[in-house]
Amino acid sequence: MDQLLSLLSENARLSTAQLAAMLNKTESEVSDQIAEYEKAGVIRGYKALVNWEKVDKNKASALIELRVSPKRDRGFDEIAGRIMQFEEVESVYLMSGGYDLAVKVHGKSMQDIAMFVMRRLSTLDSVLSTTTHFILTRYKDGGVILNPDEEKDERRSVFSD
Repeated sequence: MDQLLSLLSENARLSTAQLAAMLNKTESEVSDQIAEYEKAGVIRGYKALVNWEKVDKNKASALIELRVSPKRDRGFDEIAGRIMQFEEVESVYLMSGGYDLAVKVHGKSMQDIAMFVMRRLSTLDSVLSTTTHFILTRYKDGGVILNPDEEKDERRSVFSD
């Protein structure tokens, strides 16, 4: 039923009847499989993808690269667990390459995010360094193009016509 997971990840609003028709299964089989996935923790939740730029002009996002010192016998899990507890944090990923953790955060403004990094994130005892990248515009998120037919925003142009 990996195809079921693919369909749900593309559109979690599909009804069990629609899913059953697409998978050539009964509604009961689809409902039972979804329940199993939820119980096993394979499906962790359902979420709407919101284009916040159209709703709230007072919202900022950033990707923060963290270099951290892992704890003996606990690796990166302990520091990742502490970071996950902050309400500003949306996502935490263990990375390969030049830094250890990638953290996606939200705030009311870039200033709020900068203060969060300075006062709360960078002061954690395992954090060696941070690099903050503010997200200026989301063109595509979660596989969805957010503004497919929107007029070009002149603020993003390098050359004027």
